[in-house]
Amino acid sequence: MVNNRIFQTFYYGWFMVLIAAMGVFFSGPGQTYSNSMFVDEYIKSFGWSRTEVSGLYSVATLIAGFSMMLVGRYIDRFGQRTMLVFASTALAAACFFNSIVSSMWMFAIGFFLIRLLGQGSMGLIPNTLVAQWFIEKRGRAVSFVSLASFASAMLFPIINTWLIETWDWQFAWRFWGFAILVLFVPIAFFGVRNRPEDVGLVPDGKVKKEKNKRSTGMGVPVPISEVSWRLKEATKTRAFWMILICVAIPSMINTGITFHIISIFGSNQLEPSVAAMVLSLTAFVGIPMSFISGFITEKIKTNYLLAIVFIIEFLVLLLLLILTNYFVAIVLGVLWGVANGLGRISTSVIWPNYFGRKYIGSINGVGVTFGVVGSSLGPLPFGFGFDLFQSYTPVLLMSLIFPVIGLACALLATKPNKEKLKEA
Repeated sequence: MVNNRIFQTFYYGWFMVLIAAMGVFFSGPGQTYSNSMFVDEYIKSFGWSRTEVSGLYSVATLIAGFSMMLVGRYIDRFGQRTMLVFASTALAAACFFNSIVSSMWMFAIGFFLIRLLGQGSMGLIPNTLVAQWFIEKRGRAVSFVSLASFASAMLFPIINTWLIETWDWQFAWRFWGFAILVLFVPIAFFGVRNRPEDVGLVPDGKVKKEKNKRSTGMGVPVPISEVSWRLKEATKTRAFWMILICVAIPSMINTGITFHIISIFGSNQLEPSVAAMVLSLTAFVGIPMSFISGFITEKIKTNYLLAIVFIIEFLVLLLLLILTNYFVAIVLGVLWGVANGLGRISTSVIWPNYFGRKYIGSINGVGVTFGVVGSSLGPLPFGFGFDLFQSYTPVLLMSLIFPVIGLACALLATKPNKEKLKEA
């Protein structure tokens, strides 16, 4: 049992935020902003077409997405500490496996593993960990974690480009595998505690004073009351399904754009360095936006922030249609960063805010499943469309309908009332 006198001055939950942030940062090898730097290397090394690479990547991501529901259940069963250590160790092994890829089937297996363990598990587990330790301050806690997400998105493309150009793509994969094993796994093993209640604390570190005849004046931990929904109960609400759509659409569109970003910029006579700059700029802008939006979510309804995200996503697609120079690329990067900053916080906070902490693993696991499945549907249409039309314009025009759908779903995703559901 942890001594509450010590943790009244320093709440251990903030250390969980630091570890969660590191976990999200090292999810990078499984993220599209990192993988996009390898696409042209695979095409050049093995002679595969862009459609073949996109198709295999999409299939691998799709299978990984459906597997995430199991990961969510395992989090509820085994806890964040066990799952985070396992996922990070397995992700490091997956990075080493990707460094020896030499055929399409190895490529598919390798990307299934990094998408399941990196994009999926290393994104889900840290966020559920933070949700356990914070309720009233959840927005700002998640915003701190998201800073690492944007730092990852900002640094991985640059570091990968340098590693590939200086050595080769195989070395780049080994570099990240070694970094995860040495820098993160030990910290996760020794530092993570699943819930504040496990060490004699309460969410947010708040302590009430209970007065009684034998009171010593010391604060006695009193848990903050909240309503907890089981997954089966959550699926009966309109909000649950609307949020899932709001999660899937940005994942699909953003992954499609990011996976082919070098080719998209190249088709508009812009150098790969400009594409890498935009990815870094997006992350750079997303850092302050995610920090600010973490506090905003404590004051403004989360679904309203999601609505703003889809308005900006619509503008981003329009800018891609007129992408002809460096100035448009900069504006694109700034707007994209704003949308990502608002979106990542909103989708991380809305699940525990709407459905509670107790079953957050299984509920958020479904959310991550839809996010990963959505991301699996993005690369192939862009790749096939380009091979067919020798242009990304038709795909971009068709994509404009999705932010409109997302906007409508966000406005419909109002917070459910469990009592009214029982009455119904």
